[in-house]
Amino acid sequence: MDNKYLLLSLFIALFSHSVLFAQQNPTYLAYIEQWKEVAVDNEREHGIPASISMAQGLLESAAGQSELAKNANNHFGIKCTSDWTGGSYRHDDDKKKECFRKYRSADESWRDHSLFLKRSRYQPLYDYEVSDYRNWAYGLSRCGYATDPNYPEKLIKLIEDYGLADLSSGTSGVVPHAGQSVSNSPSDRHNHHSAVVVGDEEYVEPLSAKEERKAFFQSHPKQKVNGARYVVALEGDTWANIAFRLNVRERDLRETNDALGRTLNVGDFVFITEKRDQGAKERTWVQVQAGQSLWSVAQQEGVKLDKLLELNSFPRTMTTFPYQQQIRLREDKQIKSKGNNRR
Repeated sequence: MDNKYLLLSLFIALFSHSVLFAQQNPTYLAYIEQWKEVAVDNEREHGIPASISMAQGLLESAAGQSELAKNANNHFGIKCTSDWTGGSYRHDDDKKKECFRKYRSADESWRDHSLFLKRSRYQPLYDYEVSDYRNWAYGLSRCGYATDPNYPEKLIKLIEDYGLADLSSGTSGVVPHAGQSVSNSPSDRHNHHSAVVVGDEEYVEPLSAKEERKAFFQSHPKQKVNGARYVVALEGDTWANIAFRLNVRERDLRETNDALGRTLNVGDFVFITEKRDQGAKERTWVQVQAGQSLWSVAQQEGVKLDKLLELNSFPRTMTTFPYQQQIRLREDKQIKSKGNNRR
């Protein structure tokens, strides 16, 4: 008798699993497959659980099939804010014809979602582990991400129905602002911001673009070389989060720093104003070491990388110096003078 019950229970369990699998939406499965690596990468870089971002993408964009996703590449339902300088798309939501952010690609939407959740308003979420998707789901609602009272339950159901918790690495979700250390003290965590109570929880009001810049420069003092202003990258900084805090496009910041495709490292100079075509007047030449990066010299001297290549007739493919040598930072006055005399 016991064996019959055991077999019956096993059959029911297998049948239930088959029904559950059969009920999984193939469109959702395709969306998960398409974006899972991006979700995991965002977790590693920004501390946002991959399970949460994936569930939000599925829910907010109907797995990429919603009007906002198709017409505005907006996969997370993020609305325009006062500091938003990108495109916009009008869509009926809580009110008619509300302004939503419009992106050039879905990848840009995923990136902006990670940066959006780094705002002060959402900082209490980073006290939870990335594996704690339930507290993250309810925390998002308490911090005002969505007005739907059932939003947390919807996220949790998607995570559990599609096994999205397996995407998360299980490492700590506590990620500080660039240049700041994590503190468990509410007074430290909410420094410079006004706290607001929603239900039984406290969250921080979002900073305006002007306040974000001011807070950034408090932790990243402005410095100057060759007439161009820069800051020094600290632990946790990326091109994306610095651009967000300065309220500029990431691509524009990278172009200013000759850094397209380049990873930002601690100690790198990040220019916030244009570098010069030549080095400072008192620095015609500079000694470089074998193996030294051409980019690092351009940054240290505040000279545009392409101009440094031209001044020294280096090939465009050159990235490091093969041996110790002197390189030119500006035109030799005598050579320039002789050239003028020949006219």
